Amino acid sequence: MNTTELPWTSNAKELDGEEGSSPCVGLGAIIYYCILLCLGLPVNILTAVALSRLAARTQKSSYWYLLALTASDILTQVFIIFAGFIVQAAILAREVPGAFAHTINVLQFTANHASIWVTVLLTMDRYVALCHPLQYRAVSYPARTQKIISAVFAISLATGIPFYWWLDVWHDNDPPTTIDKVLKWLHCFIIYFIPCSIFLVTNSMIICKLRHSGGPKRCLSKTTAILLAITTVFIILWAPRTFVMIYHLYMTSSNQVQGVHLALDIANMIAMLNTSLNFFLYCFVSKTFRRTVWEVLVSLRLPCKQSLREEIPSDPVLKPLGVLDSASL
Repeated sequence: MNTTELPWTSNAKELDGEEGSSPCVGLGAIIYYCILLCLGLPVNILTAVALSRLAARTQKSSYWYLLALTASDILTQVFIIFAGFIVQAAILAREVPGAFAHTINVLQFTANHASIWVTVLLTMDRYVALCHPLQYRAVSYPARTQKIISAVFAISLATGIPFYWWLDVWHDNDPPTTIDKVLKWLHCFIIYFIPCSIFLVTNSMIICKLRHSGGPKRCLSKTTAILLAITTVFIILWAPRTFVMIYHLYMTSSNQVQGVHLALDIANMIAMLNTSLNFFLYCFVSKTFRRTVWEVLVSLRLPCKQSLREEIPSDPVLKPLGVLDSASL
């Protein structure tokens, strides 16, 4: 996301000093992102429909957080994978208007921040539910949850605005400027270091609470198991991108740029995989979610069957010979 390998970045240069596309953007990466989008976007839409039914049916805050997480994953796939990697890098393959590129940049960071910090909200919700159950009913209800989610999306947009200038300060061959360092470190703290610290602390407290309250045989609730799976996958998949970016900021030289570009490109591919895995995690953990997904699929098939039945005319009724419609017996 927002890296120097994009060919429309005016500051991205080859090692020979001429402007052009980065050698890291190849056919394999484009095919990977197309497959990821074609598989992940329908799956996330199906997840959103199923979670919206569960949220309306149960009125649980956790389902609203999972629904917001799915919505932010859809925005991430649209703005980062489709608009960023596929359209700008593969289809256009040329320099686009600066205002358009910078605006897409803000939307990319906004979707990325929202996806991560909604997961933080889900973590805090599970922590309060398990460690402070008496206060949970008073502080967690759908109306308040929706306001908190709206506030997080608004804050994500505000934190994405400074990255409007991300492309202007991303120089490979020149030493990093102060603004360059500030934006990159701000990005790393917002999307990885701060959320991961919260995940590790709250998840540790949740596990300790479960062990002391119910013994070693106590089973995790479905939502808590989903939370642990989501946060663990996020920490693993986003670690390469974060540390390669820091290495790129301080350790690269002119002879290492091409190799670091390739490492950063692979790290981006691994990180974007996170947007398509939640559906499978939900299906693996929750029987309720699997049943709701099946209900959604069945409801989608029933209108098709009904329309086919309406199109096929019914068999005509044979009437006795000599008896017309207007004749009376």
